[in-house]
Amino acid sequence: MIMTSKPSSLPVTHNTELQRFEVHADGLLAFLSYTHEGSAVVMDHTYVPAEFRGRGVGASLVRAALDEARRQDWSVVPRCSFIAAFIERNPEFSDLVHHPRSS
Repeated sequence: MIMTSKPSSLPVTHNTELQRFEVHADGLLAFLSYTHEGSAVVMDHTYVPAEFRGRGVGASLVRAALDEARRQDWSVVPRCSFIAAFIERNPEFSDLVHHPRSS
């Protein structure tokens, strides 16, 4: 399946207390959640309600999260397949992907 979508015009907020990036509109919530694991930030889940799908909301969440990762100098583990696919399609973010050191 080819996914083409333009960025959403809905604003993304960073909820640091809940460790997620959020889009609120029409009483609905879309989010990308993350956790800190050692020196890396694990981006583990993206949820977009059916009413938001196809409007670029998921891509906007991922882009906002990766932009914040760059600002904070976070190393990212994309555990969510949507996030991993986004990075694959947007190689300008590939330098953020965490590569564990071998011992």
